[in-house]
Amino acid sequence: MTPTEELILRYAAKPVPRYTSYPTAPHFHAGIDGARYADWLAALPDQACLSLYLHVPFCDTLCWFCGCHTKITQQYAPIASYLRALTAEIASVAAHLPASARVRHLHWGGGSPTILSPADMRALGTALKECFAFAADAEFAVEVDPRGLDDARIAALAEIGLSRVSIGVQDFDPGVQALINRRQSFEETARVVAAFRAIGVGSLNIDAIYGLPDQHERQLIATLCQVVALDPDRVALFGYAHVPWMKTHQRLIPEERLPGLVERHAQAEAAADFLVGAGYRRIGIDHFAKASDGLAVAAASGRLQRNFQGYTVDPADALIGLGASAIGRLAQGYVQNETAIGQYRRRVEAGELATARGIALSADDRLRGHAIERLMCDLAFSEAALRHRFGSLAEVLRAPAAAIIAEDRDGLVTPTEDGFLVSERGRPFLRSIAARFDAYIAAPAARHSAAV
Repeated sequence: MTPTEELILRYAAKPVPRYTSYPTAPHFHAGIDGARYADWLAALPDQACLSLYLHVPFCDTLCWFCGCHTKITQQYAPIASYLRALTAEIASVAAHLPASARVRHLHWGGGSPTILSPADMRALGTALKECFAFAADAEFAVEVDPRGLDDARIAALAEIGLSRVSIGVQDFDPGVQALINRRQSFEETARVVAAFRAIGVGSLNIDAIYGLPDQHERQLIATLCQVVALDPDRVALFGYAHVPWMKTHQRLIPEERLPGLVERHAQAEAAADFLVGAGYRRIGIDHFAKASDGLAVAAASGRLQRNFQGYTVDPADALIGLGASAIGRLAQGYVQNETAIGQYRRRVEAGELATARGIALSADDRLRGHAIERLMCDLAFSEAALRHRFGSLAEVLRAPAAAIIAEDRDGLVTPTEDGFLVSERGRPFLRSIAARFDAYIAAPAARHSAAV
């Protein structure tokens, strides 16, 4: 075993969370209900800055790698029924908010939001603007499946204010695509990219994945060559999360054809080197952006944020989740809607908020969550910064920080006057380092994906 292999197995063998929240979603519980959520919404301050996440849990084909909450349908009737409930939830949630609250960011995710008909896209956009007050410069982002996406849907998104698209690619290699049940040509993807640029979309992100079955460095770099040829402003390079105990359809992927931890690490680092060489700045653990992009600017100035959409520049006072399974965050804690579409619809049609579970944040949660977020964004731990924000409570994290420094024999961190910086050698293990501050990590409620 080489020193690099030994390093990878020592730091990445234990699965850890992706830390898009803290506490992470497996620790949410049913003690947070619609009544509690209503109180939290009503307590938002005047002039609150809001971010809306709207979940469309439908696709027309099943991608076997998918870890999202989605339902496969070839019929439009279930989608239309869901949209009626979603529109009702939009009105219900908005009624609990201060009239002076302003939306600065809107994100449609899924599933595949582009499964909606053009008319329903327009109707949904209208419903949102009738119920919420949007800032003049609000960003509107949509996750896009380019397969079969027609000009009518692209035009509808433009009409309702689309400003950024996130296009799923995953891998362009036909052999890998066959093993994950996602056949998507470069030519079709390029057509959609050109169409969005033609209507004036100002920012374009492309998602790729490493760690897929039968995927090797050669195929991954070949895909990224094609991605770079499309000239995206950002590239998100995610590690495939194989969690068949949660997503049973992932059992369709033969585990023996998945790369191991050492190969996953090699793929991720080769891809990062390629993207940096192509002129992108490395952001956190899995994002890359042009130097002029807002994500890179925020990272350079310490303003980068992390939430359920990954890395973001969104500084909202509250994230409002709309739709089945959607998660929101307010100052008091996290809330999540019913995941089952039928139950979600019944709750909303009964005039209730669809909240099924969540968690109220303790002072310790806020401290650890902030420390983990800054570590994931800035690759830095500073006790002085934590003291400035949390006072003497910050002392709780002094011991785990000191242990990280004392136990580091591999150059993963560099000590500073009041903490440490994570080195480039340590960046691939950032989630494992952050887990040292996680008070819930040993709890039996959660199982996680590989750390690299």
